[in-house]
Amino acid sequence: QVQLVESGGGLVQAGGSLRLSCATSGVTFSNYAMGWFRQAPGKEREFVARISWTGGMTYSTDSVKGRFTISRDNAKRTVYLQMNSLKPEDTAIYYCAAAYRARTYEYWGQGTQVTVSS
Repeated sequence: QVQLVESGGGLVQAGGSLRLSCATSGVTFSNYAMGWFRQAPGKEREFVARISWTGGMTYSTDSVKGRFTISRDNAKRTVYLQMNSLKPEDTAIYYCAAAYRARTYEYWGQGTQVTVSS
């Protein structure tokens, strides 16, 4: 049974930091590219960041570049999203997802709430 479990969300003031974690089980983690997505109230889910299965390549959406960093620890089967200089517009439910090699995302976590107060 495949499971992706996010943690690390919470309430933080603008300018603060959070680190999200996504622990996986039931997949050969090192074969999966991992991504972070978010969905704000009343908005569609949007891509935030992605890391290749080797960890050698990362991508992020323009609105978080320079503030968010995605990383992975294959030994712990966990992907992270370090979020710095948080802004109120970063408030959303954050989801991690797994994609076998470069294919589409097939597994999703349940999400963790991030709330940034002004």
